[in-house]
Amino acid sequence: MSTRGRIRDGDKAAFGQLFDECSKAVYNHAFRLTADWSAAEDVMALTFLEAWRLRAKIDAEGGSLRPWLLGIATNVARNVRRAARRHDDALARLPRGEETPDFADEVVGRIDDAERLAAVRQAYGRLRRQEQDVFALCVWAGLDYAQAAEALGIPVGTVRSRLSRARKKLAGTGEPPPGPRQVIGDRGPAKEEIR
Repeated sequence: MSTRGRIRDGDKAAFGQLFDECSKAVYNHAFRLTADWSAAEDVMALTFLEAWRLRAKIDAEGGSLRPWLLGIATNVARNVRRAARRHDDALARLPRGEETPDFADEVVGRIDDAERLAAVRQAYGRLRRQEQDVFALCVWAGLDYAQAAEALGIPVGTVRSRLSRARKKLAGTGEPPPGPRQVIGDRGPAKEEIR
């Protein structure tokens, strides 16, 4: 059986021999068509994939398969150029002035956020339970002193003093937490005794 017949019947060794014999010619042809070595490599790879897919159409009789491969490479290069042109056109239609955000910046931000959260959770864990409750309600949940006092069933002055102590303890951790949402007329933490 001829090499053509063997390739048509799916003989992988015969197809490998065809690759060894013609890959350089296909690459050179692709490079001339694309003027880009990377694109030429892609075209060459796609050409042989397409040739394998189309192998059943090969006539059993005939000469070299090099012209057939170069024809496939020409079509593949045309498709690659068309896809690149569509890609460029799509990019050109994007609104000007808007940058596509780099996901690497988001990943770095998430890592930084995770590290900061771990540090905050560690510092939060060093507070007494009553201070944690007040801190969580006033700082994280955004309740004012009166709302936190109502939620915990304690006087407003106790909320203020516990929050004040929590802030002092957390101030040594490097980044003091933000203050609670203040109500108009609220003068901030008062120095009152804890009940």
